[in-house]
Amino acid sequence: MISINTDISPKSFELAIKPEMEKAIDHLLKELAKIRTGRAHTSMVEDLLIDVYGSNMRVKELGLISAPEADLIVIQPWDKSVIKDLERGLAASELGVTPANDGNIIRIQLPQISHARREELCKLLGKKLEDCRTSVRNIRKEFQNSVRTAEKNKIVSEDVAKKLLTTLQNSTDSYIAKAEELAAKKETEIKPS
Repeated sequence: MISINTDISPKSFELAIKPEMEKAIDHLLKELAKIRTGRAHTSMVEDLLIDVYGSNMRVKELGLISAPEADLIVIQPWDKSVIKDLERGLAASELGVTPANDGNIIRIQLPQISHARREELCKLLGKKLEDCRTSVRNIRKEFQNSVRTAEKNKIVSEDVAKKLLTTLQNSTDSYIAKAEELAAKKETEIKPS
């Protein structure tokens, strides 16, 4: 969080806001990558937790993940003894797929997405977008509180506070628009026309 002093400018204030807002956008991008669009992507499985060696480990910690075809994910475990655990964990995941194990690698053939599933994915997308908007608004609220406190404590004048709050609102609007643009792009991938 920023400490507001007497010589703060709207530009320096904007520079302080940017990294916080970028975190919300980066999180949204990671969440969007996990939503299936009809094309296989390694991010769909890499963070799934698998019960192996008596603890939970991510798939990406257990082997090499690749997507050689549009509807295929291949996992090559580094330790062949975990292949059954990996297969069991993938089958139980929310992906809703049946992994095929040939003893050396696991193949996940992704089925075509039904219309109903596309609708579910769009609802999930809407939830992720709203979470991002909420996150951006919470960041705005923290910065607003800092400005108002600085104004109340006579660190900045009323005019400077108004300029800072205008800058803050413009940044908030910009980042929310960016999030909506990313979500709209993802929706077109989920529901091609």
